[in-house]
Order: sequence, then C-alpha cells, then structure tokens
Amino acid sequence: MVSQTEGEFLCLHEIVHRAHSNLNRNYWDYLAGGSESEATLRRNRAALDRLALKHRVLRDVSRVSARRSVLGQELRLPVLLAPIGSLQSFDPDGGAAAARAAHAFGTMNIQSSVSEPGLEETAAAAPNPKVFQLYVRGDDEWVDDIARRAIAAGYTAFCITVDTAHYSRRERDIAKRFVKPWRIDNRNMEFQGAFNWDNVKRFKDRHDIPLIIKGIGTGEDAALCVEHGVDVVYVSNHGGRQLDAGRGALDVLPEAVEAAAGKAEVWVDGGILRGTDVVKALALGANAVGIGRLSAAALAANGDAGVVTMLELLEDEVVTALGLMGCTGWQDLGPEFVACSGLTVQPSVFSGYPLLDLEETGYN
Repeated sequence: MVSQTEGEFLCLHEIVHRAHSNLNRNYWDYLAGGSESEATLRRNRAALDRLALKHRVLRDVSRVSARRSVLGQELRLPVLLAPIGSLQSFDPDGGAAAARAAHAFGTMNIQSSVSEPGLEETAAAAPNPKVFQLYVRGDDEWVDDIARRAIAAGYTAFCITVDTAHYSRRERDIAKRFVKPWRIDNRNMEFQGAFNWDNVKRFKDRHDIPLIIKGIGTGEDAALCVEHGVDVVYVSNHGGRQLDAGRGALDVLPEAVEAAAGKAEVWVDGGILRGTDVVKALALGANAVGIGRLSAAALAANGDAGVVTMLELLEDEVVTALGLMGCTGWQDLGPEFVACSGLTVQPSVFSGYPLLDLEETGYN
C-alpha cells in the first residue's frame, strides 16, 4: 500500500498537476483534448459519475486483493496501460518507459504502433505480459508481417484498433494550427478505412495469437467479434477523440458484456481516473480497464517511476473501495453493487479530481 505521509505524489491529482506544469500548451491539449465539441469525452466521465456504489457491512474484509487473471496473465491490478500514439512526446523513452513501468508494477502494457520506440525495441524493454496495438496502414500482407514480428518478439496478444476509419477533427490542435511533428497518424488511412470483418476472419485464420478488437461501441459489433472468434472485445471510443456526440464508454459496456456472453473477455477504457471508476467497470462485467490519459500524464510527471506511483495509488483506491463495499476481491463484485444516481460535478476530462487546480498557468 502507498504511504499516506511519504512520497512525492500522494494523490492522483498531484500527478496530473505536475504533468500540466511540465507540458507546453500543444502537448497538454493533445493529452487532454477530444474531437470537435468534445461531447463524447465529457460523456465518458458522465457515464462513470452517474453510477453510485453500494456497500455491504459486517463482512470480514480484513484481507482484500485486487489481483486478477487477464488473458491468462496474473496481474496485480486489472488496469492496463492503454495504447497512446506518440508517447515519446511525454517521455523521451516513450513506449519503452511505459513497458518498464508496467513490468515493475505487475500489469500489462499495450504498445501503440504509432509510438516510439518500435515493436521489437519496446518488447525488449521489459518481459511479458505485453500487447501490440496496430493501426492498419497497409494491405493484408503488411498486417501479416507485423503480426509475425509481434509473435516473434513475444507479445502476449495482438490488438487492432477499428474506430479510426477516418481521422477526426481535433479542434484544439486545428485552432492553434498545431501539426504534430511526427506526422504519422493519418498516412495511408485508406487501408484503415477499408478494413472489415473479412480481414478480421483472415487474421484469426492465419495467426496463432489472441486477437483484441479495440473500438467497439455497440452490442451488435461485440456479438460480431464473438462470431469471428475474437478473444477480447475492447469497448472504447478513443477517449472521445474520434466520433463526436457519441455515448460514454461505460454506457456501452453492459450491452457488450451481454453480447460477449462469456465467450470473449471484455475490456473498456474512456475517462477512467479513480479506483472507484475501475470498480464500477468491473462490477458491470469488464475483465479489465485501460487507462490512457492518466498514464501519459504520469509519464510526463516523472517518467516510468511516475507511472508506477500512479498504479500504486490506483491500487490503493481500488482496495479501499472494495473493502468498504464489503468485498474481499473481484469474485465478490457484481452489478448489484452499482446504481444509477445523479451527477455531482459538471463532467470534463479531469473532473474526477476536484482538487486539481490548473488555473495558475493560464490554460486548462
């Protein structure tokens, strides 16, 4: 457990505050922003905030464990480092720093194909478990080649992102005329736009590695994932960075869990900032959650050590929440522990941290 009196960061909002201080306006907006009106981004938080937790009492919760098996891997906490493009903008070591942090803590890193260093270099930075995530920027043979490289490098699973058929309008960047210097996000987009269920079937037929489809936003597509033998249905709206005016990820989660029907794991990301957020997602049936913005902020705050601290704080919050709810672990948790309730704050990207004050820098 994290000491409440020692350490540079004792609260999660302190990590975000340091990241905000360390990043210039362009990179902060890249971290914090969404697409167009940022409605989907806010709905991610609203979907979490609308849920209240129920607690049971007079149960023996003297020992609580947050450990869980995810894709056959025993993890200290079912919180995965979600794939983030251009992670080197937040730490010079980019994905290698995230991989080291995930290994040091005891969870799984998902390396983005548009983050440095490359596939093999990131794999070499830390042992398993790890996942390689792909944006499709070539034909089937191009995908096959990357899959073979990922398998040879020892990745635990292969993730294909499917909610980026068109590159979105991210107006925080557009309004400042900011063009990311690496310029890799939108090359050869026609291959992503053409990628379909036939390509998914082809991948499953050819490659002996668990397949994750990331970017699922309906129960119907979750059911199609199961039909095509997908191993993980990853519910995500890209953190509100793709389709604007969409639903919050946690609003989608129950129908995806129902459609998966235990035949595939279900992961979710989008707006998760607190241990109670993790508990809510797993109560609704998720096997694991991904965190993107928070892990990038932790890297910007203090490199891989910052990510380890962030995960330790999240673990502390999770264990506290489970214990106070009368649960000794995830096996005790279910949808009966959550209930719809009213919002207590106006949702925004970091509204889960009411003590976070970013006003002194002149931008937020």
